[in-house]
Amino acid sequence: MTENHELPKTYAPGDFEERIYKNWCDKGYFTAKIDKKKKPYTIVIPPPNITGQLHMGHALDNTLQDILIRYKRMSGFATLWLPGTDHASIATEAKIVEAMRAEGVTKEQIGREGFLKRAWAWKEQYGGRIVSQLKRLGSSCDWSRERFTMDEGCSEAVKEVFVRLFDKGLIYRGNRMVNWCPTCVTSISDAEVEYEDKPGNFYHLLYPVKETGEMLELATTRPETMLGDTAVAINAEDPRYQHLHGCHVILPLINREIPIVCDEHADMTKGTGVVKITPAHDPNDYEVGARHDLPLVRVFTYDGKMTGAADKAAADKLRKSGTAAVGEPEVLDCGKYAGLTTTEARKAILADLEAAGLLKSVEPLAHNVGTCYRCHQVIEPMVSKQWFVKMEPLAKPAIAAVREGRTKFVPERFEKNYFHWMENIRDWCISRQLWWGHRIPAFYCDACDEITVTKEATAKCPKCGCEMRQDPDTLDTWFSSALWPFSTLGWPRKNRGS
Repeated sequence: MTENHELPKTYAPGDFEERIYKNWCDKGYFTAKIDKKKKPYTIVIPPPNITGQLHMGHALDNTLQDILIRYKRMSGFATLWLPGTDHASIATEAKIVEAMRAEGVTKEQIGREGFLKRAWAWKEQYGGRIVSQLKRLGSSCDWSRERFTMDEGCSEAVKEVFVRLFDKGLIYRGNRMVNWCPTCVTSISDAEVEYEDKPGNFYHLLYPVKETGEMLELATTRPETMLGDTAVAINAEDPRYQHLHGCHVILPLINREIPIVCDEHADMTKGTGVVKITPAHDPNDYEVGARHDLPLVRVFTYDGKMTGAADKAAADKLRKSGTAAVGEPEVLDCGKYAGLTTTEARKAILADLEAAGLLKSVEPLAHNVGTCYRCHQVIEPMVSKQWFVKMEPLAKPAIAAVREGRTKFVPERFEKNYFHWMENIRDWCISRQLWWGHRIPAFYCDACDEITVTKEATAKCPKCGCEMRQDPDTLDTWFSSALWPFSTLGWPRKNRGS
């Protein structure tokens, strides 16, 4: 008589899942093998960030990948599902800094090497946790090929691409408008800016015209930037201001004479049709400034305060030494406002304008404000010396591929969004003022100001022979992540089996 076995009433995965998964791995069921008789099918995992642990979105995403790879494996394909994790520079550094803050420790106190030791320990802890979670999900990855965006092979690919693009003139260093986070104290990309509706005000200010003595009314949501104004703009077709072409205004509070320029940015149908121009602290104003060759005057420090005498002295010293780059902003000593946060400065400036009779009115409004996706603090647009990739020559062949039908969007309506983005793309700021990430492979000579870009770990100046110092900045995470499908499969090496 056969013994009757009943299934347990509740599912208990711990009783068998780990044992079965270990058996699969031990027998190499997921290990990829090159087989010229089979058609290859490869999935390179979108690498999860090592910022903590997986969530339900990861579980769904990896389940779908697992379904695809198992189906192809059973259909006779030579399959590879390559696993790995992403260093996620700004997100991971923010997490580590937050943990250090709880200990009463700062990055500056322990230095770059000490910080990087903590970062690698973080990677081992949380990267290891992510791998364990993927295994517990039953993911049929080839674990013998596990990668990390900062491992030796990926780092080699990053340096290779940087040097190649630099040699082709597609990477350059210069002063341009960037999204600056004064809390994370780094530049961030357009994709890392989140727009939030926030309550605010339109502050209607009065600027006296030098030649006529009349008052020009304009409105701004950021009166603290006015100290960096280098012009006001009117529309050349605006009949209200025809008599002011070629005139000047006296900038309130600091009594600096600045020109009135005619520019299409001044919309006759909005407000008074007069716009203050602060080229160092507003993307649109930066473009106006470039069209009219206006000076750039920076009035914010990189940690979100008003600039003072020390900031101005440092900038002036750089300028006098002849090492200031083209487009380097002037730095203003903001006097009584120096050292105030931008919020504190706004209150103080408004009080002084009101006392002088130059604050006409305050109009409440709700408006979209750019914030940092990581810390959710308000972004300060700022001209800063950074490394950039020229995007127009790279975008052209990508646009052509879609227009010519070689690449198709499903559904087709998304082509419109794609073309709008690609045809209006700006140069990509790839440098970040962080310590965790791929360090920029550029070296500077303090003796003769030579710059060398090389894949080597150190460099001697090719002009004067002095030791060179490496750029302290790291690359935007997406610079390395974009290379993930190539670097994980062996590029730039040429071995087919990698």
